[in-house]
Amino acid sequence: MSQRPLRVAIIDDNHIRATILMDGLREAGITDITVLEETPGLLKRIVDIDPDVVIIDLENPSRDVLEQMFQVSRLVSRPVAMFVDQSETGMIEAAVDAGVSAYVVDGLKKERVKPIVDMAVSRFNAFSRLHRELHEARTELSGRKVIDRAKGILMRQRAMSEEEAYATLRRAAMNENRKIAEIAESLVTAARLLGE
Repeated sequence: MSQRPLRVAIIDDNHIRATILMDGLREAGITDITVLEETPGLLKRIVDIDPDVVIIDLENPSRDVLEQMFQVSRLVSRPVAMFVDQSETGMIEAAVDAGVSAYVVDGLKKERVKPIVDMAVSRFNAFSRLHRELHEARTELSGRKVIDRAKGILMRQRAMSEEEAYATLRRAAMNENRKIAEIAESLVTAARLLGE
């Protein structure tokens, strides 16, 4: 199965700097590039383009412009590399909090574009994997807590041992082709409704 070519959106209102970015990408074999020079309706246009990577270049950004770009970064859920010429204290932290994968200060050279894009994609993928694992761990922990509550209900109401209570939940899950946590949640809800 062939992968489609990398699609890149560049947000840059400076034609010369956008050309540096495009040259760097084209020399690396990336040709599906869209340059967005104006910010009105920016988010919708990015959604329409559906890029794999977003590059934001800001020659001398004000705090308001940076905040606007950070907002875009939060919402697009794509690797974002941001080039700026100057940065205030705290902006790097704000950029990371906003999901910017690579924040490059005073480093716009066409030779650096592709390695920085690669780094942004790698960081984004690593962060996404960690986020997914954290979500799964929280879900599993939540499931275990509800299973423990359900076992406690069975142990009190049916005078079962912990092992018997768990086996009862597992058997019900198998019989109903559901997850044990779902059965446990139903039991806990029913017990709550019945005043347990």
